[in-house]
Amino acid sequence: MSRNSDLEMKYPSLLFLLSFAAFWLAVKVGSAIRNRRPDFLDEDKRADLTVIQAATFTLLGIIIGFSFSMSVSRYDQRKNYEEEEANAIGTEYLRVELLRPADAAAAKAQLKTYLEQRIAWYVTRDPGQLVQIYSDEGKVGADLWSAVRKGVVDQPAAVVTLTVSGVNDVLNRQGYTEAAWLNRIPVGAWIMMLTVAWFGAFLLGIGARRPGAFVSLTLPFVFALVFFLIADLDSPRWGVIRVHPLDLLNLSGSLNPP
Repeated sequence: MSRNSDLEMKYPSLLFLLSFAAFWLAVKVGSAIRNRRPDFLDEDKRADLTVIQAATFTLLGIIIGFSFSMSVSRYDQRKNYEEEEANAIGTEYLRVELLRPADAAAAKAQLKTYLEQRIAWYVTRDPGQLVQIYSDEGKVGADLWSAVRKGVVDQPAAVVTLTVSGVNDVLNRQGYTEAAWLNRIPVGAWIMMLTVAWFGAFLLGIGARRPGAFVSLTLPFVFALVFFLIADLDSPRWGVIRVHPLDLLNLSGSLNPP
């Protein structure tokens, strides 16, 4: 799985500024064309333009609605996976107590190390630290698996099944979580949304009878704000609206009481 996708849409605020400037420019370009040709729109052409504007904004509304729904559902999915990760780790922490005391202590220590790494993966915004976490992922997972595998030697079949399936669930939840974080709105959908919005602003500039500051700023601002919200929800690590590892932090507090 490519880790580079985790850096996509890193700056939702930059998208807001750039899209606002682009939409404002589109309104101005449309207004300039209309000002140069005062007779550009007669009543028949204005009626046709109204139909085109309505169709463009309707299409844009549908695209934005689908994209917003996708971003919200994926945000909820990421939150659910964080909760499932915490439940899987907490359950396995209890299951390893079925092992011999020394093996149980070793497995618990590895689970605590794994838990702290997962918390760091959620909260970091440092690309260097994120690369280090990714490079350590395999070693930490292997150490956890090795500790449990050594502990189940000569244990009853029921104990082996519980502990092995538990650590397998822990590692699987990590994979599901990271896959959900890499699942973003396709670039093609972004290009289509921005293109339709730009033409909508352009048509607004052409059709506005008095394209003052209110017309020039209001619609571009609203479009840019909507795209910022969608991009922010679609950017779990770099946005303002983030998935905080509250369940993992609570679990860490319960396993490491002050």
